[in-house]
Amino acid sequence: MATGPDFNSPIETDLTDFNLINTPMLNKGTAFTEAERGVFHLHGLLPPHVGALDEQVARRLKVLHAFETDFERYAFLRDLQDTNETLFYALLVRNLEEMLPLVYTPTVGEGCQRFSEIWRKPRGVFLSYANKHRIREILSNPRFDHVRVIVVSDGERILGLGDQGAGGMGIPIGKLSLYTGCAGIHPDMTLPILLDVGTNNKERLADPLYVGWRHERVTGAEYDDFVEAFVEAVADRWPDVLLQWEDFAGSSASRLLLRYRDRLCTFNDDIQGTAAVAAGTLLAAINVTGVKLTEQRIAFLGAGSAGCGIASLILQAMIDDGASETEARSRFFMVDRNGLLIEGMQGITPAQTPFVQKREAVAGWSRQTPNEISLLDVASNAKPTALIGVSGQAGAFAEAVVRAMAQHVERPVIFPLSNPTSRSEATPEQLIAWTDGRALIGSGSPFAPVEWKGRTIPIDQTNNSYIFPGVGLGVLASGARRVTDAMFMAAGKALAKMSPTIDDKNGRLLPTVDRLRAVSLAVANAVARQAQADGVADRCDEAALSGRIKAYVWEPQYRPYLKRG
Repeated sequence: MATGPDFNSPIETDLTDFNLINTPMLNKGTAFTEAERGVFHLHGLLPPHVGALDEQVARRLKVLHAFETDFERYAFLRDLQDTNETLFYALLVRNLEEMLPLVYTPTVGEGCQRFSEIWRKPRGVFLSYANKHRIREILSNPRFDHVRVIVVSDGERILGLGDQGAGGMGIPIGKLSLYTGCAGIHPDMTLPILLDVGTNNKERLADPLYVGWRHERVTGAEYDDFVEAFVEAVADRWPDVLLQWEDFAGSSASRLLLRYRDRLCTFNDDIQGTAAVAAGTLLAAINVTGVKLTEQRIAFLGAGSAGCGIASLILQAMIDDGASETEARSRFFMVDRNGLLIEGMQGITPAQTPFVQKREAVAGWSRQTPNEISLLDVASNAKPTALIGVSGQAGAFAEAVVRAMAQHVERPVIFPLSNPTSRSEATPEQLIAWTDGRALIGSGSPFAPVEWKGRTIPIDQTNNSYIFPGVGLGVLASGARRVTDAMFMAAGKALAKMSPTIDDKNGRLLPTVDRLRAVSLAVANAVARQAQADGVADRCDEAALSGRIKAYVWEPQYRPYLKRG
């Protein structure tokens, strides 16, 4: 069982003057006390006013609101994080609903595209292919001694925006901000890493401001050897680390997870986190629709790693609820670029294989074209109860598809999960109009409430931030040695248990974003208990486990400083 960190005792440091102020995790700005200003030689470097964290938050919030665009707000927050981390997280935690779309999706997408414009100060680690012989040396820096959670990306498939090269670092930075903001994991315990193996994005390579390695992407054995060297170095440097893979291309995501999941404590959020939040939201929707999980008919647009990950978790949940595996598989309709996946199609991946429809099952279907079964054909013939989009294609849920689905289902469940907002398969406003206000919607990015015939319909953001921070907290507090699929099932079910629809069928599917800290605690407890049940964490009683989890939750507040020595 892991030992909780100490967040209450004074901090000892031998840093003084500019060195202290320029250390983001130690900087207090105007909140340094008179005594601390004397001890650490800060008089004259700061204005004479001695402030407090509350007023600093209010001041930064006022500045934030004065900007005209969300990208300007994103850049401001990134700069604040690199200047005063305690203040940044106080601002985030106290204003989660407002800050989440700025710190992460959808604004982080533009942040990745324009990363080279706003990069100012080091944060995290860039491991470029040109420095492959220096990986261990780079990671050995003493400032990383307390790291327990790493989020790593190679920048190849950033949200729905594709290859952003070194700009993909915005994703690990943003994800780890949510580990702290939503679950309270201390910033010193987190490390964002970008594996810079080049980029095939011609716009980035031609940009004179681009900060990444100017080279086409390394592939094949060279790529695999580089990732292997990275994983070996991580495992040796931090034997108990939690490593999260983020925004790798589908060709790499599943393969890397399969290769490394039994070698260290690791998971892929695009596959497993997305699956858990989608499954949890679907379970919440069932409280409204009354259609049992084992009777759901689920259509997917997008059969890559995310789509197959969602389908796999829901499939297991159906089996757990009493369906046979054969019956459960028949209830999935996976549509990819060549239409519905059916037996005999070329290029079916191992992850897609369980969800391939039998040819005889679709033989009598009416079709728009004889050689392909489209999403509209699926909506008209399979009569799906739920439609999930992970295609990255804006507008891919056409009006005809949604209306065909709504003809056969009283309360259609529709999740356009692709993000950022510009890549959503449909807008909630469209889905509400096309279903006459009957759709139950979960979107990947935040959308404003929809006004419909005198009603205000809030839109739930079916975002991984409901899952991965709590998973990380549960893993750290329990000392889990591996991350199992059952732990993500437990996370999804814990989220569903917090759905307002349990008590109010007209309520939201998910708790509001401002409750994400409470959600993360519930998810952490469920994940930690499941880790014990799966034998990947040492057992203890529930009271001890709950206390351990709470001990890991850092509240952003200034601590007193003492001069070391």
